[in-house]
Amino acid sequence: MGKEEARLEAEIAAMFRAAQRADDEEDALYGPDKRGDELPEELRHRESRLKRIREAKAELEREAQEEAEAVKREQAVRETEGGQRGPKPKEPTGEPDPKSQKNFTDPESRIMPSPVHKKSFLQGYNCQAAVGWKSQIILAADVTQDSNDKQQAVPMVEQVIANAGAAPKNALMDAGYFSKGNIQRLKVNAFIPPDRRKHGEEIPSAARGRMPQGLSEADKMRRKLSTKSGRTVYARRKEIVEPVFGQIKQARGFRQFLLRGLSKVKGEWSLVCTTHNILKLWKSGRFRPGFAVS
Repeated sequence: MGKEEARLEAEIAAMFRAAQRADDEEDALYGPDKRGDELPEELRHRESRLKRIREAKAELEREAQEEAEAVKREQAVRETEGGQRGPKPKEPTGEPDPKSQKNFTDPESRIMPSPVHKKSFLQGYNCQAAVGWKSQIILAADVTQDSNDKQQAVPMVEQVIANAGAAPKNALMDAGYFSKGNIQRLKVNAFIPPDRRKHGEEIPSAARGRMPQGLSEADKMRRKLSTKSGRTVYARRKEIVEPVFGQIKQARGFRQFLLRGLSKVKGEWSLVCTTHNILKLWKSGRFRPGFAVS
């Protein structure tokens, strides 16, 4: 029994020495933190990228389905409001465009037309801000994934009313917010041109006499904006809201979001707008901080 015990101990010790030699050789070949059976770096990169592509493809398919449903709802609303003019639009398929893209860095961001450079695009979000008439205080702010502003007109006015406690006397918006539904749903005196005009282009003078019956919402708005009072009121839009974005982007240097994801970007934009308001209040001379010492 004693001899058998000694033989087994020697065999076990030899096995441990062999295992240690194998570990040492593998550590020398692959490094001390690798097993040696890992996938090559090139293959691991392709597998992870393939996984992300498949996830992005599934997300694009979901978005295409949601967009198709939204288009169908919008078409139904148009038909209810005044009938479909012109040829009926092509029925959405619910399938993503083969050329559709997805951003892996921030999947919730979207490709949008650049507001500065024509015929160019950028990856980002659509920031909204409703600004007070005289103070340039931001009364409402939001961030959306939609490049189109039409869906933001009513929510922004509702947010202004909720934050300010009263409806604004006038609401001045650019042409991107115009739609027949918005004019009908907005419970304020809205000035929203149906047509985009080139910088410096004059609005034609209004026709004389009473407004004819049966005009469309777009023609009614054109007549409203072409009156002397309408031109005077709407001309102030560029003096109210445009400087605010210029102050935030140029004076303060805020030109890109540092966070990712819609909810975080909303919080970042809210913080930017809040600090803008604090600066406006401070420079107005109406804000006098108090001190308490104990």
